[in-house]
Amino acid sequence: MSFIEKARRAQIVKCAIETIAEVGYAQASLGQIAKRANISKGVISYHFANKEELLEQIPIKYYLAWQAYISPRIEAQKSPKEMLRVYIESNLTFVDENRQHVFAVIETVSNKRTADGKLQFASDHDEAILLPIENILTLGMQEGIFREFTRSSARVMALTIRSAIDGFTLELTRKPHLDVQEYTREMVTIFDKSTKK
Repeated sequence: MSFIEKARRAQIVKCAIETIAEVGYAQASLGQIAKRANISKGVISYHFANKEELLEQIPIKYYLAWQAYISPRIEAQKSPKEMLRVYIESNLTFVDENRQHVFAVIETVSNKRTADGKLQFASDHDEAILLPIENILTLGMQEGIFREFTRSSARVMALTIRSAIDGFTLELTRKPHLDVQEYTREMVTIFDKSTKK
């Protein structure tokens, strides 16, 4: 794939994100996306087999951008306590700075279904998202910084942390004027106390 083709695909995905963020998943048509991109529907069809292939790029691109943003920040920390703090802070900052993409991901993940009617992205979430948190908890426990966790209780804590982040993400789509920094400070405090030895 040439640089120009990659750039065109990226532009189409960006316009799909903007369209879904504005009108929702159900109302987003290839025609609307093409109009926003100032191209014909035929150009979209050249780059993507169908609407489904185009829209599945939205969560994939988000996950890759999220990973590229979060991972180096966590890896730069020396202690598990700081890793956990940075994980929470980085996630909420990333959400705050990518609100349009976040809304499009929520719409897509909540609506995109497989041929047999199951949510397409429902099973992809857990391992890739929860494992980094579990690794931080395990490291903190090994270093005597965090309290003892069993394998299953570490999963519960990881799920609770992730659910708090995702819950705030949904709340931010409904109430865009929320104080992200205040929420972040409170969340860091909550999980600092609940993981402390």
